[in-house]
Amino acid sequence: MIRGTLRAGVALTSLLIIGAADSPKVDVVIRGGTVYTGADTPPITGDVEIAGDRIVYVGPSRGTRAGQIVDAKGQIVAPGFIDAHTHPDSYIRSADPKARLNLPWLAQGVSTIVIGVDGYGTPDVRDDARKLEASGIGTNVAPFVGFGGIRQRVLGKADRAPTPAELAEEKRLAAKAMCEGAYGLSAGLFYPPQSFAKTDEVAAVAAEVGKRGGMYDSHQRDESNYNIGLIASTKEAIEIGRRAGAPVHFAHLKALGVDLHGKAPELIRTIEKARAAGQDVTADQYPWLASGSSVDASLVPAWAVDGGYQAMIKRFDTPATMARIRTEVRENLRRRGGAESLLLISQGQPWTGKTLAQMAATWKLDPIDAAIRILRVANAKDTDPAGAGVASFNMAERDVDLIMKQPWVVTSSDGSNGHPRQYATFPKLYQDYVVKRPVITMAQFIRRSTGATADMYRISGRGYLKPGAFADVVVFDPAGYAPRADYIRPREPSAGVKALFVNGKLALRDGAVTGVAAGRALLRPRPAHCEQ
Repeated sequence: MIRGTLRAGVALTSLLIIGAADSPKVDVVIRGGTVYTGADTPPITGDVEIAGDRIVYVGPSRGTRAGQIVDAKGQIVAPGFIDAHTHPDSYIRSADPKARLNLPWLAQGVSTIVIGVDGYGTPDVRDDARKLEASGIGTNVAPFVGFGGIRQRVLGKADRAPTPAELAEEKRLAAKAMCEGAYGLSAGLFYPPQSFAKTDEVAAVAAEVGKRGGMYDSHQRDESNYNIGLIASTKEAIEIGRRAGAPVHFAHLKALGVDLHGKAPELIRTIEKARAAGQDVTADQYPWLASGSSVDASLVPAWAVDGGYQAMIKRFDTPATMARIRTEVRENLRRRGGAESLLLISQGQPWTGKTLAQMAATWKLDPIDAAIRILRVANAKDTDPAGAGVASFNMAERDVDLIMKQPWVVTSSDGSNGHPRQYATFPKLYQDYVVKRPVITMAQFIRRSTGATADMYRISGRGYLKPGAFADVVVFDPAGYAPRADYIRPREPSAGVKALFVNGKLALRDGAVTGVAAGRALLRPRPAHCEQ
């Protein structure tokens, strides 16, 4: 129950607002909950007090008066969750102010999201942060600069190495972004045109980040056996970090595809070896057996996408080239587990909610021809294939479990349009891997969704409930916190969050947004090696 001032016309919920306290000493007291502070310590039963945008007290109840009192008895109280890897552009950059509140994440109890991942972050970090804050966003954002964003600005989509002058410009843009507040350099070396870059180029750009205290965050070149293979790709990312003098963080760590099932032990040993040698190597993970991507990224060879999507379509129209493409698509389809394992998830398309096998049968086509038909329709314009999203069921549960148990792994959604992980990752992790199958404990779930993530990314003042920390606080029902989105209905907000405070403001009450856009752009302090 929240007690405070009742505004006319506000519907009463289970968190009822019923009257103001006399002479309040603080703005909010969250009273009597089971409090996990985000640290690696046992929970306590007690209160969290908020004044302005800061936490001022955490401990046994001391009867402090407040403008609002949240009755959290029987509830879990924790730092607002931090999502280590997100794709929220259709929300935080929407023209609709309500969309910018970022409900998919708020309803999960997420108060901070990491953006600019997979190499797509803009080099113009400061300007982007100003625009986001000025527009009003519901969650905090922690930005990365993208290797892809840098490379495309300098080289476009060309499949070639940079000249010395072009490499110098790439390095300059990376340094500029770090000096404007980026947390590091993200890369998506699996995706063209980033995939055209060699190790030396990436390491040279990453070195500008390393000397300024940033992280190298990698959607690695191969999570499967598409090109150099999972283990070689993992070693490449570690080598880039070593040469750059930067911590290495693996985005959405996994062993992807039927040929890689059972590879998690070797993957973990590779990372553990680097850690044992003193290198800072970490990872994040989502709790889904289906990855999310696009039909072209999943099936079409990278060389066939060189020059953009219109260039890809022209290659489809060249018989000799198309014969080569078909051969590689067939192998990629096998690698992914077959047409039955690919669920088409883009919204508003005739194939939405169907597998590639089902659409092939409907159209009376070979699955490869069905995939090409989808790409032709979805790429009618020279844009990203928004109509060709796919959930690929290609991971083994035993691998997911083993990766999840590693103490250097934190939680991420990789939340993108059409995949239920955008709306349901954190409650799914809780329900499936804490409640139903205790792969990790409640304490580990909260730690890896809060303090551990803040520590890895060096996000100051977040991830912990302690005096002086920013007041990002979630209150959720341990019996009712659950996902509602699934692969057929991916846009269903999660249930069970009773209250979420972002920078001391009540952003969500009983699963409904309050309309307060309290999010901020969390820029890193200006590092050394920056021009004045």
